[in-house]
Amino acid sequence: MERGKMAEAESLESAAEHERILREIESTDTACIGPTLRSVYDGEEHGRFMEKLETRIRNHDREIEKMCNFHYQGFVDSITELLKVRGEAQKLKNQVTDTNRKLQQEGKELVIAMEELKQCRLQQRNISATVDKLMLCLPVLEMYSKLRDQMKTKRHYPALKTLEHLEHTYLPQVSHYRFCKVMVDNIPKLREEIKDVSMSDLKDFLESIRKHSDKIGETAMKQAQQQRNLDNIVLQQPRIGSKRKSKKDVYTIFDTEMENTSPKSEQDSGILDVEDEEDDEEVPGAQDLVDFSPVYRCLHIYSVLGARETFENYYRKQRRKQARLVLQPPSNMHETLDGYRKYFNQIVGFFVVEDHILHTTQGLVNRAYIDELWEMALSKTIAALRTHSSYCSDPNLVLDLKNLIVLFADTLQVYGFPVNQLFDMLLEIRDQYSETLLKKWAGIFRNILDSDNYSPIPVTSEDMYKKVVGQFPFQDTELEKQPFPKKFPFSEFVPKVYNQIKEFIYACLKFSEDLHLSSTEVDDMIRKSTNLLLTRTLSNSLQNVIKRKNIGLTELVQIIINTTHLEKSCKYLEEFITNITNVLPETVHTTKLYGTTTFKDARHAAEEEIYTNLNQKIDQFLQLADYDWMTGDLDNKASDYLIDLIAFLRSTFAVFTHLPIAPRLFIASFSLLLYKERPGGWTSRTHF
Repeated sequence: MERGKMAEAESLESAAEHERILREIESTDTACIGPTLRSVYDGEEHGRFMEKLETRIRNHDREIEKMCNFHYQGFVDSITELLKVRGEAQKLKNQVTDTNRKLQQEGKELVIAMEELKQCRLQQRNISATVDKLMLCLPVLEMYSKLRDQMKTKRHYPALKTLEHLEHTYLPQVSHYRFCKVMVDNIPKLREEIKDVSMSDLKDFLESIRKHSDKIGETAMKQAQQQRNLDNIVLQQPRIGSKRKSKKDVYTIFDTEMENTSPKSEQDSGILDVEDEEDDEEVPGAQDLVDFSPVYRCLHIYSVLGARETFENYYRKQRRKQARLVLQPPSNMHETLDGYRKYFNQIVGFFVVEDHILHTTQGLVNRAYIDELWEMALSKTIAALRTHSSYCSDPNLVLDLKNLIVLFADTLQVYGFPVNQLFDMLLEIRDQYSETLLKKWAGIFRNILDSDNYSPIPVTSEDMYKKVVGQFPFQDTELEKQPFPKKFPFSEFVPKVYNQIKEFIYACLKFSEDLHLSSTEVDDMIRKSTNLLLTRTLSNSLQNVIKRKNIGLTELVQIIINTTHLEKSCKYLEEFITNITNVLPETVHTTKLYGTTTFKDARHAAEEEIYTNLNQKIDQFLQLADYDWMTGDLDNKASDYLIDLIAFLRSTFAVFTHLPIAPRLFIASFSLLLYKERPGGWTSRTHF
């Protein structure tokens, strides 16, 4: 029962569904009927639906047939009217065809023109689109062309900026074009090319400053010399009108005294004279001689590319290598001053460049790096100077070297480098300079003593007298009262030796200039060197003259007289040193001249030589004659040999008339001994 009811319900639902589908088919457009029919085929009651559909079709056919039957007469009338219209339609068709043909013929040109217009409009649109694209691409191409021009003209840093704009601003706008992809692929290569080219420029720069560092240093040292001259002028101006004589005034006074007798040893040998002549000329700055733009460009480029540390390490490494080359002195540097000058110029040029780099770049080099290089340079320079200066035997060259070292130190001190060790080394060179001066003056003294005639200086006029007195401090009231011609008691080597001692003092003073020494230190140095000159150099020269085999009694006597006057002149040498150094003799630590012992020792040696020569002369005299040494008593009458001996001694003692009081007493006592001695008491010549 229930199963039957269920079947009946399903049959009703199926019939309702089929009815709905039929209504959709009737009311829906045929183009969209597919889904409706598909639902029929998807179901299982396809047969029933077809029966329903056939029933519905028959119903519609009956309705159509009824409708046609109802309207049949009207249809016939319509067909009849339509047949009538057919002829007129044919005529109209013919007219339309003719009109169309004529229109086609008449519009053919218009069609062609329209076709051309169409193509033109198409081209116009293409051109407009092309222009838009080109306007978008042209800035890229222009930037790329600008980049190439900048690289061609070696403007690497602007080229790098252009490359950044090209990469980040312009290329992203046209990245879909193939040429842009090529550019993008070339950007890393361009960066590397810029790095390589800028590094090449840096290498050229390093090579250039290596070759021209001596010129840079020469310019810097000229600037320092000019500044030092200006400072000296400023310091000297307040002293004008002062009652106390300056060193320069003292030099002028003593130069005037010695202008006719002194050689040209007091004159500088010229290291700074040439530079002094150029003081009026404007010397360009040392930095103006160098174009540092390659360093700046390369630094900026590597900084932008993130490789600044690499660049800094490379630059410092290369400059350290160059520093070692610069600090390597030539083997023959000690031969001429130019060798030292070139060596110093290269060192100054190197550190002037590094100082400029330190102050114009941010961190390319730092103070620790500069100090490290300077410590290395200072140690190597001092070692080289110690080695090469030891070969110098010319005091003028040593003095010029000292002036050059002072200028070298002053130049570097201007740039902030500590130079105290250089001045300490100059004190060592000062000792060597003193030794070379002593050797030079040993030759001067030897020439003076060898060329002297060992005779009192004759003067025939007042001018000649004043000239000698101007050369040597001598005062004798009795001699001044004597009429001309007259003679000084000493020979020519006295004023010459005295003047040469002053020249030696003057030469010692020259070395102490600009060494930042106190007046006491300068005074002590001069006095010590002068003592060495007197006690060693002059003493040896006098001893050599006294010990010569061909020296005569006249020469020995004159040497005694000369040394006596030189000994008296030591107090004037003391005053000379005091006037130069402005250090009073009462000052503690002031070294006194103890060279007076030199002249005393020389006199004692001369006296001993006189005694020896006199005995030799007597022996020689007695050997020349044949006397009877065994004669008897002659009633207190002297023998012939004794008479001849006394005559010989009288002629010999005439030489001693100008001796000082002590030697004269000795000779007088010796003569008295000869007169009082009885002839019979001498048994042999050895008693003499």
